Amino acid sequence: MIAQSRPFGQRYAFVVVGVIFLCLLIAAGLRSAPSVMMLPLEESFGWRRDVVSLAAAIGIFLYGLTGPFAAALMERIGLRRTLLASLLIMSGSTALSLLMTKPWHLLITWGVFSGIGSGAVATVLGATIVNRWFKTNRGLVMGLMSASSATGLLVFLPLLASLAQAGGWKPVAIAIAIATAALVPVVWLLVPERPASIGQVRYGAEPNDVPPVPPASQGNFLAHTLGTLRRAAGTRVFWYLFATFFVCGFTTNGLVGTHLIAFCGDMGIGEVQAAGLLSMMGIFDLIGTTLSGWLTDRFDPRKLLGVYYAVRGLSLIYLPYSGFSAVSLIIFAVLYGLDWIATVPPTLRLANEAFGDRSGPIVFGWIVAGHQVGAAAAAAFGGTMRELQGNYELAFMIAGMTAIAAACISLLINTSRPAFEPEPQAA
Repeated sequence: MIAQSRPFGQRYAFVVVGVIFLCLLIAAGLRSAPSVMMLPLEESFGWRRDVVSLAAAIGIFLYGLTGPFAAALMERIGLRRTLLASLLIMSGSTALSLLMTKPWHLLITWGVFSGIGSGAVATVLGATIVNRWFKTNRGLVMGLMSASSATGLLVFLPLLASLAQAGGWKPVAIAIAIATAALVPVVWLLVPERPASIGQVRYGAEPNDVPPVPPASQGNFLAHTLGTLRRAAGTRVFWYLFATFFVCGFTTNGLVGTHLIAFCGDMGIGEVQAAGLLSMMGIFDLIGTTLSGWLTDRFDPRKLLGVYYAVRGLSLIYLPYSGFSAVSLIIFAVLYGLDWIATVPPTLRLANEAFGDRSGPIVFGWIVAGHQVGAAAAAAFGGTMRELQGNYELAFMIAGMTAIAAACISLLINTSRPAFEPEPQAA
């Protein structure tokens, strides 16, 4: 049982945010690892890039598909249990990959199991923490936690690229396995189940605040998760959000996160230098996503999404024609980095406005699943285009055009009326 005495009062919510930030950061490092392992695996086993891309795509797909079920499972059996189990799966599957000798071993370890494990340590975890621990400042806090993936790039990619360049793919797997395992005791000691577990209310709430009871906390969590999807799928706003987040995934960790280092390699730029480019993007995304959270608390999230997707699309179209000089790559890193995942805070706000605090996190989980379906499609698409054409130029051009389309779709979203009637709370 969790101790009933913790320091800082309501501000202990920020301790929880700090620990979850670390978990999201490590998960981002795991999901980005295949990008630096692609060339070493090709050299060690002779596996083609489309094979490695397929493993990355499976992992990304399951990472997204697991999200909504994980959000419901956190309500049904507990956030701490779900998170601890996920960290153990991530660490175990990564360590097990050290024994692989066949392509299907890669698909199982870095695809299936790491995808399922990291799926609970993802954006839906941030959304659950925000709704459970905060009454105010939600956009800002979600921006900070969303930025953890950027920080993951910033912290891990240069290190992982150096390990890969010096010792191949195995040191990368070892580093990820150790980092995820090290988080288990931290979560166990510092993350209470909810504010009431330590005698507190949500940050910014009055002393008599009673958080809404999510439907998934009672009954069959699978039925609630699928039932929420069925009801949400009958609304137009859900499909607009799903489509834009599909494009978000397609244009970020799916294409750029998986293939930018290999694209730079084709242009004569080394792995460490290319990872440094991603790290620079991570720095600017840390700024951009945090700022996006602040803006989301104050401005129309639809217009913010329109701007973000338009800038992203133009930067992706620009990259193949940039000449890959130092100056042009810095310009791309700044423009693209500022809105890498700046779309998360306004998308979460729109989901909560449309579907309410009780159903919003699960619906948002399904929207995030769309993000990862898009990312998986782009990971596989980029590898296939590279094998067919010998370059990535058309893949990046197509991704840029889809982002422009998403900018237009964002302006059509309307959350002025409830998307569906909430399920009645149990007496």
